[in-house]
Amino acid sequence: MLKQFLNLKLSQKLSPQQIQLMKLIQLPTQAFEQRLLEEMNENPALESGKEEEDNYENDEFENEDYDDYDDAESERIEADEINIDEYLSDDDTPDYKTQANNYSDDDEDRESPIVASVSFHQDLINQLNTFILDDNEREIAEFLVGSIDDMGYIRRSIADIVDDMAFTQGIYTDDAMVERMLYVIHELEPSGVGARDLQECLLLQLKHKTPTEYVDLAIDIIENQFDAFTKKHYDKLIQKYNVSNEQLKKAVHEIERLNPKPGGAFTGNNKITENVVPDFAIRIIDGELELTLNGRNAPSLHVSKDYQDMLRTYKDSRDKSTDQKDAVQFIKQKLDSAKWFIDAIRQRQETLFVTMNAIMHYQEEFFLDGDETKMKPMILKDIADLVGLDISTISRVANSKYVETPYGTKLIKEFFSEAMKNDQGEDVSTLEIKKILQNIIEDEDKKKPLPDDQLADLLKEKGYPIARRTIAKYREQLDIPVARMRKKI
Repeated sequence: MLKQFLNLKLSQKLSPQQIQLMKLIQLPTQAFEQRLLEEMNENPALESGKEEEDNYENDEFENEDYDDYDDAESERIEADEINIDEYLSDDDTPDYKTQANNYSDDDEDRESPIVASVSFHQDLINQLNTFILDDNEREIAEFLVGSIDDMGYIRRSIADIVDDMAFTQGIYTDDAMVERMLYVIHELEPSGVGARDLQECLLLQLKHKTPTEYVDLAIDIIENQFDAFTKKHYDKLIQKYNVSNEQLKKAVHEIERLNPKPGGAFTGNNKITENVVPDFAIRIIDGELELTLNGRNAPSLHVSKDYQDMLRTYKDSRDKSTDQKDAVQFIKQKLDSAKWFIDAIRQRQETLFVTMNAIMHYQEEFFLDGDETKMKPMILKDIADLVGLDISTISRVANSKYVETPYGTKLIKEFFSEAMKNDQGEDVSTLEIKKILQNIIEDEDKKKPLPDDQLADLLKEKGYPIARRTIAKYREQLDIPVARMRKKI
């Protein structure tokens, strides 16, 4: 038995152009420049820079009749549908792009340079080349280097490494040989690389130091009293080694100077280290905030003059062949693509600017004096409502863009926070509370650091009734350890 149903469904589908625009908005400055180069390589109708000539008549390709090209086997290409003005006009340049201090070829380039460097693992391989090893030893040593994680550790057992080499590389060896090659790895820089745990990492670094009374004591502590040290049971250590408080303090200082993550300088294992390039800049001019968009986000683009010439040739041609038809169809596609990309870049510029401008005015008090306790509660919806954009669009801007301020370069999403009530019933930003918590911990007596319940009491006295578990959550978000781990001798 057949049944009919009437079902209404409301759905929204994004066009490919809208999806591409969202992707463009999400890109930070350097990635956007790379995307721009890719588009220009793919579309020969798109060129950068100012046009050398702009003396064509605007209506040259309008109101032309191409009926003489119409036949039964092909569809007519209407070149008059292509309005060249749309691709060449500079009249609709956004206002902010004309600001005097915006980027141009003559501007001073204040961005940090890109520093090229070899990868972490390649640097270790290069160091291995300075050791005299036979082929078998080198293969094992290079395999061990490949087993080192980005923090500089080998977190696998020797037996697992031996088995892995046999099954995956066809290298047959034993535990003793791998141990011997591990000693070679431990001679590489940075000191401590190739350690199997934190204790071994610290020991390797201490043993590379020039021997002194305090270095020797530090080695003994890490080698034999590591658990007591990590738990900061200093009284037990003083009693165990029969040393003064000052002597232990100097030995602990030697340990604290070590690097627990020797591979950390190469985080990400990238071959290139890129410094942050701000997407915006906020300056204070005569007591007023001024926002500028990094000019590298506002390139000058136009349609290739060669493509104009090709259209002119087609217009002037009396005998329009099939090849010419195909060529004009190709030109039209490239012109449409170029026009869309130029419009998308303009929309991207406007979206970035209006979003950051709304954030700047919303957090005006902070941007004027840099006091983080004046940061207002602000969520994505607040800005979305102000600028009339979707929350997802605001998120794309906030999560990937940086702004240069008089107080340092900051990730935009750092200005967003939830609201909490103070004892006056007023909404305050969780960022404000975290800053006050951080200040209290910085000023505490490190010999008697404050536990979370006492921190909660102090914040309550300042007008912020925060539960102890919330204090613990904020402390973890600030990467601040518990009281016992903040203790100093």
